[in-house]
Amino acid sequence: MPAPQNIASVRNDRGLAPARATRELDGVPHDVVGLSALFSVLFAAVVLGMWLSGPTGRIAAVAICMVGVPMLVTGLRQRSERTRRSR
Repeated sequence: MPAPQNIASVRNDRGLAPARATRELDGVPHDVVGLSALFSVLFAAVVLGMWLSGPTGRIAAVAICMVGVPMLVTGLRQRSERTRRSR
């Protein structure tokens, strides 16, 4: 009959618990993900309202999309880089 084996855990996760909870594994800060979702929904609502308002609103909606989307992406990218550097 084989002798009983004692199996011990190699990792001790108790000391890492607070750090693991705040670490972003994908490298994207979570506040930037939340802000991008919020601004995307708000931006879409504003553009839809302008589109439905009439022909002048449609021209304005297209112009805002051409200017607003790149500004939104650039702003969130810069915030993401600042947040990564500060951590």
